[in-house]
Amino acid sequence: MARAHGGCEVWQQDLLALDLPPGRFDGVFANAVLFHVPSAELPRVLRQLRDTPRPRGVLFSSNPRGNNEEGWNGGRYGVYHDLSSWRRFLQEAGFSEVAHYFRPPGLPREQQPWLASVWRRD
Repeated sequence: MARAHGGCEVWQQDLLALDLPPGRFDGVFANAVLFHVPSAELPRVLRQLRDTPRPRGVLFSSNPRGNNEEGWNGGRYGVYHDLSSWRRFLQEAGFSEVAHYFRPPGLPREQQPWLASVWRRD
C-alpha cells in the first residue's frame, strides 16, 4: 500500500535479518513492530536501525506497553516493555530520546495501552 499510494521509496525487511545501507534514510518508522523482536535480539536490531538513518536521523516507534512480559500471545510473539526498559534499550543502542507519549490521548494511563517514542541517532 505504501508503494502504491505513498509515492516514496519503501523497503520491506525481516527485522531479524536486516540488510539496510548505512546513512541512507532520514528516519525509521516502526509502528507496532519492534515489540515482536525478542529482547535477546533487540540490542542488535536497534544498533542496525541506528546506523540506517543519516547522522541525527530519527526513529519513531509505537509499541503496546506492559511490565516487560515476553512470550507468545495468541499466536504472535511479543515483548511488552515499560517506559524505563524501553529507554534503556534505545539509549544503549545509541539513541537519545526526543519525546514519548502514551496513546490514545486524553484517557487515564490504564486505558492507554500504547507507548510511542521518538529518538534521534546520537
